[in-house]
Amino acid sequence: ERREAIIADEPGTTRDSIMAKASYYDRDFWLVDTAGMKDAADEFEFTIQEQILQAADAADIIMVVVEADIPITEEDRRVAKLALKSKKPVVLVVNKIDKNKKVDLGEYLRLGIKPVFGISTTQRSGIDELLESITAKLPPAHITEADDRIRVALLGRPNVGKSSLFNNLIQKQQAIVADRAGTTRDVNRHMIKYNEREIELLDTAGIRRSGKIEVGIEKFSVIRALAAIEQADICLLLVDANDLHVQLDQKIAGMIKDSFKGMVLVISKWDSLEKDAYTRDAIAPQIGHDFDFVPWAPLILTSAETGQNVTKLFDLILDIDEQRRRTYRTPELNRWLRQVMEKHPPAGLKNRQPKLNYMVHEDSSTYPSFKIFGAQTKYLHWSYKRYMEREFRETFKLTGTALKFWFIEKHEAHKHGDLTRKPRNFQK
Repeated sequence: ERREAIIADEPGTTRDSIMAKASYYDRDFWLVDTAGMKDAADEFEFTIQEQILQAADAADIIMVVVEADIPITEEDRRVAKLALKSKKPVVLVVNKIDKNKKVDLGEYLRLGIKPVFGISTTQRSGIDELLESITAKLPPAHITEADDRIRVALLGRPNVGKSSLFNNLIQKQQAIVADRAGTTRDVNRHMIKYNEREIELLDTAGIRRSGKIEVGIEKFSVIRALAAIEQADICLLLVDANDLHVQLDQKIAGMIKDSFKGMVLVISKWDSLEKDAYTRDAIAPQIGHDFDFVPWAPLILTSAETGQNVTKLFDLILDIDEQRRRTYRTPELNRWLRQVMEKHPPAGLKNRQPKLNYMVHEDSSTYPSFKIFGAQTKYLHWSYKRYMEREFRETFKLTGTALKFWFIEKHEAHKHGDLTRKPRNFQK
């Protein structure tokens, strides 16, 4: 009941197996949508077909889907035979019955599968009967998510190694990998545990410049990738070691920053770069210059091929998550605010002198967010705000995540009741 998989009339739209949690009354279960089965014409297609077989092998129930508006084909027979050979419960689903209202479901018994269900996904007919049959074969179960689950999105341009790193992190071939841009289309998800913490990894499609995005499947893929930024707590931005200084990489980093997410700059394919003992020391300042607007994002050099520094990413993820969840006591924040203003008093604009009185931490926020109350705050120069952020990060050792200062006029705070949070016994 949501747009989890990309839908198009083009054959072969689905490539990776897409897994999502589904619920029907007292039963939760994982539903896996696979690519269409066919003969593998090349290594790329062979990888896709192998993934389908792996999904079927892991399943408790297999649904074979055929079309009502097309006579039974030889491919349908082959798929049905493979499903029955698994010795698992198999259900036959005849889709698109709205296109053939005279369909005789009895004809499909020739495929050797019972029961047979006629459905229309566009009109949602027959879906409840299908779900009742499937869930009756499953034990009552509830899939629960840990409250502190960390969602991590892998982002970057096409063919920078996102799926290779994803497979290396989860230690299995879940995402299709090929030397062609645009291999990944849907968002591929996988949950792992590291040091007793649940981490959900989201492998996304490559993001191109807006003028280069083709209408159709690729457009939907890019939209899904951008939506993954909003869903994630931390983003791993992959940058190809062989193709640095690309403006689009900086644009993606800006989107992550503007969404107030955690971020790691991951230099991928480090093994493929010709280098010597001084290469790393030479490349780090170049990358730092390109991404000088996010100096707080840690940099790590990786290779999914050799596994170099891959496991270190997990430690970085846990460290950034800890900093994003950290709580700050009001007295320590206001001590810091006084010290910052004594060290460098705020200058204003248009002969207006801003005053900053006190600050509090927004405990309900999912990232470091602080309200600073004062007068004439709208005249505070942008350079002073940048100075405050730099001083804050240095004092509280905050790295790996965006933060936000909300500057609020005291008279406006009165209107909204924010002054109730003013600390007791505060002295200017």
